[in-house]
Amino acid sequence: MQPDLLVTPEPLVLDAAGYQALTGASDAQMVDLTRFQKLLAEWNAVMNLVGPLTIDTYWSRHALDSSQLLALAPNAVTWADLGAGAGLPGVVLAILLKGRAEAKVHLVESMAKRCRFLEVVAKDLDLPVEIHNVRAEELKLKVDVVTARACAPMTKLLGFAEPYLYRGATGLFLKGQDVAAELTEASKAWAFASELSTSQSDPRGRIVQVKRLSRVR
Repeated sequence: MQPDLLVTPEPLVLDAAGYQALTGASDAQMVDLTRFQKLLAEWNAVMNLVGPLTIDTYWSRHALDSSQLLALAPNAVTWADLGAGAGLPGVVLAILLKGRAEAKVHLVESMAKRCRFLEVVAKDLDLPVEIHNVRAEELKLKVDVVTARACAPMTKLLGFAEPYLYRGATGLFLKGQDVAAELTEASKAWAFASELSTSQSDPRGRIVQVKRLSRVR
């Protein structure tokens, strides 16, 4: 008898209808999310925003991966997305928060050409966002949540997020399957409380919640 084979978990694959059924997104939100998908594909053809093949799996790889953060901070209305680039997760969060009192998503991006893309999207979809063409660590914003996806290894990312966490934000960072090693390395430079959640979009991924950050002396 052969030994049991180790089954590798596979990323979730959704279409628009599947995403709406899973998340409960409204019809108006789906219109905005579909428009964002179109703009992302158009700009990605001339600018490196996301992997070209991931446009076809937009609803799970990008939309769900971003929107799942709201369940972890349901009362948060102000967010900062560091290294916002393609607008993931920041634009998706802004779409879902649109219309909520005092909602605002700060999109922080150091590359001017990516800021131009974010400006086009924000205007097209009338989103509650503010775009900052600066390095993340140069801002001193007070927000409910600071987030990032594919921005930097954990040690460096915590340096970017320090000013926000210091002002009371909770960190919610989308990470891959090597997150344990990243956290171990980060603990050499930082002291912090962290909690991991399994990603809805890809069971190999993790969401890292970070609080009470300080530098190791």
